[in-house]
Amino acid sequence: MTSHILVIDDDPVQRRLLTNMIERLGHVAHLADNGRSGLELLERKGGMINVILLDLLMPEMNGHGFLEALAERGVDMPVIVQTGQGGIETVVHAMQAGAFDFLVKPVSPERLSVAISNALKMASRDGKVKTSRRPRGGAVGFEDIVSASPAMIRVIDLARRAAQSNIPIVLEGESGVGKEMVARAIQSASDRVGKPFVTVNCGAIPHNLVESILFGHEKGAFTGATEKHTGKFVDADGGTLFLDEIGDLPLEVQVKLLRAVQQGEIETIGARHPHRVNVRLISATNKDLINEVREGRFREDLYYRLNVFPITIPALRRRKEDIPVLVRSFVERFAAEQRLHTPLAISSGALALLTAYDWPGNIRQLENAIFRAVVLAEGNELTVKDFPQIATQIPGYVVSDRSGFSWGEAGPERESGPAEQVPNVYPDFASAAKSMEGDAGHDPRMDNAIASVDEGGDVRKLAEVEEELIRFALKFYRGQMSQVARKLGIGRSTLYRKLKDYGIDPENPLREAA
Repeated sequence: MTSHILVIDDDPVQRRLLTNMIERLGHVAHLADNGRSGLELLERKGGMINVILLDLLMPEMNGHGFLEALAERGVDMPVIVQTGQGGIETVVHAMQAGAFDFLVKPVSPERLSVAISNALKMASRDGKVKTSRRPRGGAVGFEDIVSASPAMIRVIDLARRAAQSNIPIVLEGESGVGKEMVARAIQSASDRVGKPFVTVNCGAIPHNLVESILFGHEKGAFTGATEKHTGKFVDADGGTLFLDEIGDLPLEVQVKLLRAVQQGEIETIGARHPHRVNVRLISATNKDLINEVREGRFREDLYYRLNVFPITIPALRRRKEDIPVLVRSFVERFAAEQRLHTPLAISSGALALLTAYDWPGNIRQLENAIFRAVVLAEGNELTVKDFPQIATQIPGYVVSDRSGFSWGEAGPERESGPAEQVPNVYPDFASAAKSMEGDAGHDPRMDNAIASVDEGGDVRKLAEVEEELIRFALKFYRGQMSQVARKLGIGRSTLYRKLKDYGIDPENPLREAA
């Protein structure tokens, strides 16, 4: 169905690009060059506009002023904000003011399509973001993976391609990022759909039992083997075997796994002859396998057999665009599971708080936090007060008695009322976000200038300038290594080598090397 999208951006090139993408999606674009013009156009068009696409840095009336004006007028319409120079602080302020979602420039057509689709679902009220099914129960397809970030869209695209063959896959990423869900989606999109999907957590099995659990054993094969056990490979015959935490597999078992991968045969403990199996193997790890090979903890020949098609799933802190859609999805799902009599909403302040947090436990931690909040919810809306553990862990935030929050000294004015100042554990965070923000009245490029001469008036050493430029690029592109390397005109391997040479921590590029 054709929808009407209001684009508010002072850059004519950006307006033209967005118009082209919106029209390709089958929608109609209406254009305004600043917030004030956007308000006037909104008043003229009445109820025609479905979604607003808003730039934050503009003359006359910037994006924040526009959001405040919408709130004053009582306009309830999904607003997708665009941010280029701003850090997460800028995004949080926008979401606190009522923004539905945010895009990081340059915006890809895929990311824009997802954002508009989700906003239209919310605006129409006849369907929300589709809830994700639990990976532990039932078939899970790619359509069940809730995502809005370009990084995850890329992951899903790679996984879809891999599903069309039996190529061995290694899913890399931190614990809790959703590796098993991606593996199940690959199974569902392959010709093995409907066949067994067997999961083995290699790190949770005692080393002396791993071989028996994977390959099985005959009755009497060893002391205590009173019954025949088929093993996970036989259980998964014709389907998919998902080996989670493959890096924890003992070396002696890796030899037998190599034979299973190479020849499609397994050696059951106590059996006289090998047994042929037809298994699609998907492995997952939160370790750096190539480093495990160097340290002698993982066989090199097995590594190259398994790592034919690696897919890296980024941590949630690297794809904050996913947080709003995940939060809404989890709230909807858990509210349905709890059989709440009325729909449960989430306040803009709570959504901003959850977006600001880095989630070291990734999606699993976010899911658990939402589940707890839904179970304990007392009203029809989740607010900041429903996430006390999260609020106390964000540096530079002030939690107020009005169930809201704001930045500390480096941010905007605090909300009135008694407040508890959260200690600033990471002093670089607020200053980094602030330095990235800029404003409409001044050229932010002057703040980003890298000095060519030192205090004595001499030209600085090339290595010093290069190190400073790399640190700035990491900060500017929020640690997205592929984009940093591409913009700097170097390969990823070269970038990683330079990070090591200069002692730069990609997680905190502003911190001086030890």
